[in-house]
Amino acid sequence: MKDRPEDYTHLRGFASMPLEKRRAIARSGGVAAHAKGTAHEFTREEAITAGRKGGKAARGGRGKLGTP
Repeated sequence: MKDRPEDYTHLRGFASMPLEKRRAIARSGGVAAHAKGTAHEFTREEAITAGRKGGKAARGGRGKLGTP
């Protein structure tokens, strides 16, 4: 195997593609979803709630990091 970072032959499927190609595929999917009207866009309130949930999950609901 080659030691170059662009050598993705040991991976399978989507992961084996170069980053630019993966981004192009993902971008076209997002564009299609928006054109179809099925893409979800977060409101400010939804984003705040999601951020709080993520923080609690990452810290186990203990508040700030470093507190016992």
